[in-house]
Amino acid sequence: MERSKAVREKIEALGTSNPSLKGEGREPLRWRAILKTLGPGLITGAADDDPSGIGTYSQTGAQLGYGASWTMVLTFPLMAAIQEISARVGRVTGHGIAGNVCRHYPAGLLNGIVALLFIANTINIAADLGAMADAFKLLFGGPAFAYVLLFGVTSVAAQIFLDYARYVAVLKWLTLSLFAYVGALAVAHVSWGEAVAGLLIPRVEFNASFLTTVVAILGTTISPYLFFWQASQEAEDQRVDVAKQPLVHRRHGARQEFNRIRADTIVGMAFSSLIAIAIILTAAATFHAAGKTDIETSAQAAEALRPIAGHFAEVIFALGIVGTGLLAIPVLAGSAAYAIGEGRRWPVGLARKPKEAAAFYGVLALSAAIGIALNFTPVDPIQALYWSAVINGVLAVPVMVLLMAMVRRRDVMGRFVVTGKLYWLGWLATAVMAAGVAAMGVAWAL
Repeated sequence: MERSKAVREKIEALGTSNPSLKGEGREPLRWRAILKTLGPGLITGAADDDPSGIGTYSQTGAQLGYGASWTMVLTFPLMAAIQEISARVGRVTGHGIAGNVCRHYPAGLLNGIVALLFIANTINIAADLGAMADAFKLLFGGPAFAYVLLFGVTSVAAQIFLDYARYVAVLKWLTLSLFAYVGALAVAHVSWGEAVAGLLIPRVEFNASFLTTVVAILGTTISPYLFFWQASQEAEDQRVDVAKQPLVHRRHGARQEFNRIRADTIVGMAFSSLIAIAIILTAAATFHAAGKTDIETSAQAAEALRPIAGHFAEVIFALGIVGTGLLAIPVLAGSAAYAIGEGRRWPVGLARKPKEAAAFYGVLALSAAIGIALNFTPVDPIQALYWSAVINGVLAVPVMVLLMAMVRRRDVMGRFVVTGKLYWLGWLATAVMAAGVAAMGVAWAL
C-alpha cells in the first residue's frame, strides 16, 4: 500500500510539473527564468557598453563609417576568452584576481596595478556621470550638476543598502536598456549591403587616426575592471550560496560550473558586441552619411541624432545612455573596491552588511564621490576620458599577462589549470592588446 501510494504521488507530481502529461501542450518559454540563470557574465558584458563606450562607438561610426564594424567581430572571441578565464579564477579559488595576486605575488606588483585601476575607474565614473547628466538634461532640461549628484548618490546607495539578490536582479534588468540602441538602429536608414561588407571584410588603414580608433575600441571592450569584476562576482556568488565551495576544495560539479560560466560569458559578450555593432552602424548611417564626423561623446551623439534620424531616435538613444550608466557605475566602483579590499584581505562583498565590510564600502563610496567631484572641476571630461582609456589600455597588458600566468599555476588553480583552446585564445587576446598599445605608441611618436 505504501509503495503504491508513493508511486501514485510521484505520477501526480509529474503530471503537475509537466503540462504535456495533462494535455495542455508545452509550457511557454519563460524569459524571466532564462535571465535568472545568467549572472556575472551578462552584467559584465552589458557594463562594457557604458556611456564612455557608447561615445567611442559613436565616434568610430561617425569617423570611419561601416568599415569599422569588423573590429567588433574580431574582439568578440578575444573578450569572451579573457572574461571566461577571469570567471574561472573566481569560481575555482573563491577569490578574485587581486585576492589571488596578494597570495602568490609580491605586494608591490599588486599595489601598482590596483592604484592604476582605481584611478582609471574613477575617471571613467566621472565621464559616465557627465554623459548621463547631459543625456537627462537633453530630455527633461534642468541643471546637469543636479543629475550628476542624483545618479552618483543613487548608484552608491543601491550598492550599499540594497539586498544582494535584489541588487543583482536590478542590474540584470538594467541590461535591457541597451536594446534602446537596437531601436535607434531600426529607425536609421542603413545601407545593409555596406553594413554586411563592413562586418565581414576587414578594412585597415595605416594612419594615426585609424590606429588610435582601433586602440580605443580594444581599450573599451577589453578593460581590466571587467576582469576584476567578473572574477570577484563569481567568488561572491559562491560565498553567498551555502551549497557551493571553491572548486579547488570541492571538485564535484566542476564541469557543470564551467559550462555555466562559458554560457553566461558568451551570452554577455555577444550581447555587448551586438549592441556595439548597432551603435556603430547607427552612427555610420546617420552621422557619417551626413558628413558629420565630430561626435566626441555619447550625449553629443544623442543630440545630433534629432535632425538626422528624428526625435524618437534621439530619445531612445539618450535613455539608453542613462540606463547603461546606472549599470556601469556600480561595476566600475565595485571592481575598484573588490581589488583594493581583496588585496588588503579585508572582508569584501556586496552581500555583506555595511558594518561587516566598512572599509570595502568606504572604497566604493570614495571612488564614486571623486567621480562626482570631478564633474565640478575645470577638468575636461573628454580629455579625462581619453587618458582613462590610455591608462586602461596600458594596464590591461600586464594584468592579462599576470592572469595568463596565474591560471597555469597548480598552487592557484589546483587541477583546474586552464589549457587548450581557451588558454591560447587568452594569449591571443593579450598579444592583440599589446600590439594595439605598441601601435598607439608608434602613432604618437610619428
